[in-house]
Amino acid sequence: MTNSADQSWTHAGHGLPSAEPSLNTTAIATGLQLPAGFSAIAGDPELGPALTTNLARVEKKLREAIANSDPLADATSRHLVEAGGKRIRPLLTLLCAHLGDASLPAVVQAAVVVELTHLATLYHDDVMDSAPFRRGAPTAHEVWGNSVAVLTGDLIFARASILVSELGSRALGIQARTFERLCLGQLHETVGPRPDEDPLAHYLSVIADKTGSLVAASGQLGAIFSGADEAYEPILVEYGEKVGVAFQLADDVIDVTGIKVKSGKSPGTDLREGVPTLPVLLLRNAARDGDLAAVELLTLIDGDLSSDEALAAAVAGLREHPVTAQSWVVARTWADEAIAALAPLPEGVVKASLTSFAHAVVDRSS
Repeated sequence: MTNSADQSWTHAGHGLPSAEPSLNTTAIATGLQLPAGFSAIAGDPELGPALTTNLARVEKKLREAIANSDPLADATSRHLVEAGGKRIRPLLTLLCAHLGDASLPAVVQAAVVVELTHLATLYHDDVMDSAPFRRGAPTAHEVWGNSVAVLTGDLIFARASILVSELGSRALGIQARTFERLCLGQLHETVGPRPDEDPLAHYLSVIADKTGSLVAASGQLGAIFSGADEAYEPILVEYGEKVGVAFQLADDVIDVTGIKVKSGKSPGTDLREGVPTLPVLLLRNAARDGDLAAVELLTLIDGDLSSDEALAAAVAGLREHPVTAQSWVVARTWADEAIAALAPLPEGVVKASLTSFAHAVVDRSS
């Protein structure tokens, strides 16, 4: 296996500068905070600092990986990285690596691969969703146009492919299969459910592909490149898939109920764009079952939401309807199933942290 996690990028053929300015890993680490949900590691004298330091290495390598000698490509590629983000996927890679030897250099490289892959999908998703903001900043297509944004996503996918190819054929296979599911999830979301398909089942399948697949790969790669027991891999894949679905379910509920105030995404964006989400799907089921309040609210949601006033009324109505509470129950059920999948793992701070994280993804406001 060839690893280049700690090598300088000098691939002139890929448009990368030969002398990327160095970043102070210690300084980056000082400014990083572990996301909510990993409270189980806060008091651990070894795991907490190790994760923070490796997150700083990931951040440094992310910037190196997207750096480009072409000024436009460099600016567009840096756009989302510099906007920040939770870095949930690389964090899971690093955390799961503590089931083996997390100090191995390939662990950081694998973490960079999953975050690059995630970033690339965001460029594409924002174009397809016509999203005006991402992480509090204008989306790339708003700044440079759709074509440049799509090509930037492709470029970042290419960088992820370079890195994963250096990790060996097994990692490349995992990346390829995950990429396939990401594309299929987006395709199925775009075309919608078949006439004979249950819309709710279709929706869950879409988010399993679009979100669950990459979260699952993140944990699996952490186990592989730390040399952890192979028996842990299917456990982490199942956990990652389920916790990824729980995360996306919560994200969708937060959006349509109007409490997402920190991401820069306007509350109700999914409603305005007609994107199916769990609360709306449950609302349609309630309307079919004769819920008059649901029927009235759907008339508003399916109407003209172009004005801020109409959108605010739809968001407020959905927030107050019982389907929102039902949606949180569904999200927490997925999180509980993710936790149950961890049962065979050895007791310790890693298992406790993964358990805490599964709870935290459905108990947040952004």
